[in-house]
Amino acid sequence: MARYRGPKNRVARRFAANIFGKARNPMLHKQNPPGMHGAKRKKKSDFGMQLEERQKLKAIYGMLSQKQLVNTYQKALQQKGNTAQLLSEFLECRLDNVVYRLRFASSIFGAQQLVSHGHILVNGKKVDRRSFLVRPGMIVSIKPASRQMKSIIAAQESVNREVPEYMSLEEGDKFSGRLVSSPQIDQVPHPLPVNISLVCEFLSHTS
Repeated sequence: MARYRGPKNRVARRFAANIFGKARNPMLHKQNPPGMHGAKRKKKSDFGMQLEERQKLKAIYGMLSQKQLVNTYQKALQQKGNTAQLLSEFLECRLDNVVYRLRFASSIFGAQQLVSHGHILVNGKKVDRRSFLVRPGMIVSIKPASRQMKSIIAAQESVNREVPEYMSLEEGDKFSGRLVSSPQIDQVPHPLPVNISLVCEFLSHTS
């Protein structure tokens, strides 16, 4: 699966937030959006607002491709219930995101790398598919041979993020955690506000 290698700081400045949780805040020295003279913000149309919300959601979850987002939306659309809630739940329960939320990685991109390189176990079995959907009750852990990796230790020592309430670390084992319950939209600690209902409106017309 392709990995995003573009300019992460530029994306963060565009949304005026440290969207990827980098240790060095990209907004510290360049607070304005990219572009000449800070690219003055214009009033957006309804379509423009939907487009921006979609771009924010894709960025938050590690610069998802349009195909990945559409596939997840179609999956949510096929289920009974609120489509926006289901879309949020499916994205939040991606294995790479769960690894990031459990503080096994310092960024969503670091979490993607851990999964892709085979350092992650789900219920004791190696899973290297980043889009794997973690279900409530499943245990996600670091492979024993990988537990001394400097990047993992540094992520665990970070005090900048808390494990969200719908996940928990296993008692006495900081290298294992589980999804306790399905996350609700208002529980998800996004680095900036995202209107997922607008994303669904956008995708309903373009997918």
